[in-house]
Amino acid sequence: MFIQPDDRRRLLEAAKLAATRAYCPYSRFPVGAAALSGSGNVHAGCNVENASSGLTICAERNAMAQLVASGESPPRPVAVLVYTPTPTPTAPCGACRQVLHEFNPDCLVVLACDGPDAIETTLDRLLPAAFGPADRDRGRLA
Repeated sequence: MFIQPDDRRRLLEAAKLAATRAYCPYSRFPVGAAALSGSGNVHAGCNVENASSGLTICAERNAMAQLVASGESPPRPVAVLVYTPTPTPTAPCGACRQVLHEFNPDCLVVLACDGPDAIETTLDRLLPAAFGPADRDRGRLA
């Protein structure tokens, strides 16, 4: 999968801006993410921590929530860019990978940082043999 340079630039700008708005008093690790929808819109999110760690919302899930809340139908990300202000890229956590898989198992994932390296991969590489909607439906009793 490939995204146009202009779309990649828009994703990076949105993710960087979102990272500046992160609420991360506990980890002090701001993350910004931006999802590119099939219609070309960019939806950004940042991490929002909570004193009860389990209630923390990651940037990637926040960006997906923004895409869904926008009303786009179907809410399908073509690409998601994750930005961390670090020297090397940081991959999404397992929960975020699972949420992204729900909406597009073929999603392109770009990991960006302040260093020179960025990683482009696909969701199926980050989450092989993922559990998805078809698996859930197969388990239903008649």
